[in-house]
Amino acid sequence: MTHPEPHNLPVTTLTGIGSQSAARLEKLGIHTVQDLLFHLPLRYQDRSRIQPIAQLLPGTSALVCGTIEFTDTIQRGRPSVICRIADASGSLSLRFFHFSVQQSQQLKPGSLLGCFGEIRYGYNGLEMVHPEYKLVSDPEQLVENTLTPVYPLTEGVSQSAIRKAIKQALALCLQSDTAIADWLPASLLEQYRYPSLNDALQTLHNPPPDLSAELFCGASLPALKRLVFEEFLAHHLALLQGKLAYKRWQAPIFNSNAATKQAFIARLPFQLTNAQQRVIAEIASDCCQEQPMLRLVQGDVGSGKTVVAAVAALLALESGYQVAVMAPTELLAEQHFRNFSQWFADTDTQVVFLTGQLKGKARQTTSQALADGSAGIIIGTHALFQESVHFHKLGLIVIDEQHRFGVHQRLALREKGQHSGLRPHQLIMTATPIPRTLAMLQYSDLDISIIDELPPGRKPVTTSVIASERREEVIARIEHWVSEKRQAYWVCTLIEESEVLQCEAAEKTTIYLSESLPNVRIGLVHGRMKAAEKDAIMQAFKNRECDLLVATTVIEVGVDVPNAGLMIIENPERLGLSQLHQLRGRVGRGNQDSYCLLLYQAPLSQAGKQRLAILKESNDGFVIAEKDLELRGPGEVMGTRQTGQIQFKIADLERDSYLLELIAPAAQLIHQQYPAAIQPLIQRWIGHSRHYAEV
Repeated sequence: MTHPEPHNLPVTTLTGIGSQSAARLEKLGIHTVQDLLFHLPLRYQDRSRIQPIAQLLPGTSALVCGTIEFTDTIQRGRPSVICRIADASGSLSLRFFHFSVQQSQQLKPGSLLGCFGEIRYGYNGLEMVHPEYKLVSDPEQLVENTLTPVYPLTEGVSQSAIRKAIKQALALCLQSDTAIADWLPASLLEQYRYPSLNDALQTLHNPPPDLSAELFCGASLPALKRLVFEEFLAHHLALLQGKLAYKRWQAPIFNSNAATKQAFIARLPFQLTNAQQRVIAEIASDCCQEQPMLRLVQGDVGSGKTVVAAVAALLALESGYQVAVMAPTELLAEQHFRNFSQWFADTDTQVVFLTGQLKGKARQTTSQALADGSAGIIIGTHALFQESVHFHKLGLIVIDEQHRFGVHQRLALREKGQHSGLRPHQLIMTATPIPRTLAMLQYSDLDISIIDELPPGRKPVTTSVIASERREEVIARIEHWVSEKRQAYWVCTLIEESEVLQCEAAEKTTIYLSESLPNVRIGLVHGRMKAAEKDAIMQAFKNRECDLLVATTVIEVGVDVPNAGLMIIENPERLGLSQLHQLRGRVGRGNQDSYCLLLYQAPLSQAGKQRLAILKESNDGFVIAEKDLELRGPGEVMGTRQTGQIQFKIADLERDSYLLELIAPAAQLIHQQYPAAIQPLIQRWIGHSRHYAEV
């Protein structure tokens, strides 16, 4: 009978952890002894010296020792216990809100008390609130010769409990005969001068006396660097494994007829750019293989990604397969529906539309057309995932702006396409240029195509940065603009994430503009309106029945009104550069000059000025995305707060992105020479959330 290795044992095998503690630790993602080892400190406390009270600074944490002068219970306001201690240099108040009678009786005048906590200003000078404290006979009893780790906690788990558990885990797993396996090859450790896994874990949980707390905050500590590197590597390997697993499936082979394709392209009301033709060729070459395509098409706002997807759809239809096109909003889905219906009008393909709004008989008819194969192209929102939706023979899935969908939704759609052992090809489109380093981590399982050329005749948008004090001038400009039969957007943004507040702001702005511009027809769209209401207003704007559209950022993706050539964005300093660039892409769609006015609230910070200047100077989404990454950091740019994005245990994209460059070559080395290390590394860092790797 084989015994599990110590690191795979459940935490309940450790002393002091019963089923209740285990349930609490589970909330921190801790199930096994190994999980404890990889539960790393957030920061460290320095208790290596006692500080004289006179030298304490507010906002810092310190270890102090003094004689109790008095202890007093205060009943007014929130009941609290105040204890005053003094050393040779000065005195300090300690304040406790949660206390028992026994505790206040322990704190007797004349006793020597050591305490550790954060210093702040109180009613009577400096104080500590709820410090950790201990009665001592000698101050030296307080001093620790190494830094004290502070761990992430959950309700019911204290620092001392978790420190005790981790101490046991280290003792169990870092002895030579039961040591936890180090899956990084020695050649890599040598190349980057990384410590072994055991040494790295020991350093981080039990810092040696010569290391300062500052060193642990930076990115330069080899022990931390090594573990971050290993975590990035595990995520990269998981994505690659997912790609390999997906590529092992059989895919429908599209035998495209060059003449049909040329005829389709010739009927389009515009000429394709060289970049579009290059990407179409890459897609066609993927789709005539036996493995499923997994391709991401990045293209700047207005570069013509949708028509590339339409040509890909034609290849599928020609070979007798259905195509599903999924967009994140009804507005965008409807626009795709109009475009596809127009482009496929001369073919015998039926294009159908499915969103959550479609009910009753209409929905039944659409579902029937999908199931019996009479509908060739289905366009919709995440309603396409619902269990009641069945495809006859799905061969291609096109996902637009995929970063807006959670991973599970994308999986659900792909599994729908599985029939007779075949997996559909996948084409993913985004108008958010992804900086190269981030693409290496987030999309390493996809082949990437870039449309880096705008259609001829599209003029760059002229961007101006204007202080909001000049609002009246801007309003006068709108009046003049509308008198020339052109249309405009006014975009309201708010620092609050709250949709309610955003919508209120948009409603107030609409009232204000209606009073200032009595002769201008004004429409309003925001996120809390019913889809049908929103679409009706957008349609009216498109049909020129409305001159000025006031909107929240709901319009940033894909709305196409060529006659709208002026956009005012309020509070642009509150949005990311890439998002501003997306919004600006709503104008400049006709052949006349277009303008974007960034109406900021003064005073602007230095960083704010810098960011808006970048937008003013550049119309290139890729340049803007790289600058955005430099200024805001990767977590913001990738929207790591969204569902379905990579969650890290210890890596911090802000601090550690410089390591991403090293990951792809290391993954290749492991794939080729150390394949046995792949699964254990993924298991160690990602555990059971492997499913996302196949997206």
